[in-house]
This record gives sequence, structure tokens and C-alpha cells, in this order.
Amino acid sequence: MNAPAVGADSRPAIDRGLRLQWEPAQGAYVLLYPEGMIKLNSSAGEILKRCDGAATIAAITEDLERAFATVGLQAEVLQFIGMAVGKRWLEILP
Repeated sequence: MNAPAVGADSRPAIDRGLRLQWEPAQGAYVLLYPEGMIKLNSSAGEILKRCDGAATIAAITEDLERAFATVGLQAEVLQFIGMAVGKRWLEILP
């Protein structure tokens, strides 16, 4: 089955088999799954914590740009979310 196309109007959500949480011992966000965990870098954590299934990628990008006082993040956000969908960290909701 092919992954859905990822675009600015896509609504990503953490895949049902995973849980995102801040892990103080790691000093980072992690994705937990039954067999272990994936430690995320700070950029990945900031993107994934905004992937609630309601916000579009455009809205996530705007929020990141506002939070970090920068512009031009959409290509990087789209690329990361596309990769995360491919790894089944995220799903795109209809």
C-alpha cells in the first residue's frame, strides 16, 4: 500500500502504535513503541509534538516559524514529515 501524498494541507498524527513523550533522563523527546524507543533530535521533537491530527502541515510550519522567530521552514518540515510517514512514525489523517 502506498503512503498518502504529503502536502501543506495534510494532517499528520503520531502513528497509533507509538507514543511521543518528553524523557527527562534522555533530555529529549522520544517515540515509545512496544519493543523500545527512538530518541529524537530537538527539531524532530518540535515537529512531532505538533502532529496532533488536527493541525495541517502549513499550520505546524507557521507555529514553528513563530516559536523560533524564523521563516522558510516549510520544505524542511515537509521533508521530515514525509520521512516520518515512510518510517510509520506518523500517519496522514483523511
